[in-house]
Amino acid sequence: MKESVKKRKLRVLIVGAGDVARRLTTRIGLNDRARWWGLARSGDTAAALRQTAILPIDGDLDFWPSLKRAGRLARSADAVLHLAPPPGDGNDDPRMKRWLAVASTPARFGRGEHATSRKKKTALRRPRALRNVYVSTTGVYGDCVGERINETRRTSPTNARAKRRVAAEARVRASRARRFSILRAPGIYAAERLPVERLRAGTPALIAEDDVFTNHIHGDDLARAVWLAVFRGGAGRVVNVVDDGEQKMGDYFDRVADAVGLPRAPRLPRALLIREVSPMLYSFMSESRRIANRRMKHELRLRLAYPTPATLLAKLKPAAALQRPLL
Repeated sequence: MKESVKKRKLRVLIVGAGDVARRLTTRIGLNDRARWWGLARSGDTAAALRQTAILPIDGDLDFWPSLKRAGRLARSADAVLHLAPPPGDGNDDPRMKRWLAVASTPARFGRGEHATSRKKKTALRRPRALRNVYVSTTGVYGDCVGERINETRRTSPTNARAKRRVAAEARVRASRARRFSILRAPGIYAAERLPVERLRAGTPALIAEDDVFTNHIHGDDLARAVWLAVFRGGAGRVVNVVDDGEQKMGDYFDRVADAVGLPRAPRLPRALLIREVSPMLYSFMSESRRIANRRMKHELRLRLAYPTPATLLAKLKPAAALQRPLL
């Protein structure tokens, strides 16, 4: 008799095995609960995954034929975690389209087969994951002019990056892969994911009158949320995964600068700042929102290890400024 899901390790496939995936397998103590597979597009990626207890599976989201084996594994896994970003251009996410095509393919049968037999075989081939979890972004809400919002807010993306995420979410909802939960995350931070290089370069921030509210989540808390969504996320349910912090972007930069012993960023009015920063950075500085996390706390029942960025910053020493950040 096969072991029950409760007694054996869960078989989990990670699509997009980057920083959050490594936190799942190395930082939050889940290796006694799961066996991990991760999509790897190169030998270097495969080697890196092995170092973090993730068994690499060949596959490139930009090349459909390479995904067949991973797709078969997805249909037999207990959970599939989709952490891969869309491509860097366009308004759609063809990577998600390719992945869902191989991960959700139904069985095909000949015309002469008995109907009952077809139903049994279909049940065996149907995606059996406890949950498919897709990590999206709070950028899909667009600029909310500082309003407090929750998951009932309509998406209104203002840049191509967020439009690609909205397109990916639509594909997820329309897919045959059952029980897909969507987590929307804001800016991810950790000790090695702080805007240190930006501060070193003296990149300006907005003056207080023009500044925008920004939202954050620590990488470890996001990893925990992904794991909890496997068991507690509702089918088709959207959950914002954000911390309790409510601060403006320039204030966040100031607090990071003070924590790591660097000069604070100079402040400029919006009319001047637009000439000094990249279009991508300016797009972040043009969207203001304060995002509620009630669903995260009540449905996923996530207890934040880092309720605000100040929790981490209080533990840092000026030597942290010497670390190479993951921006």
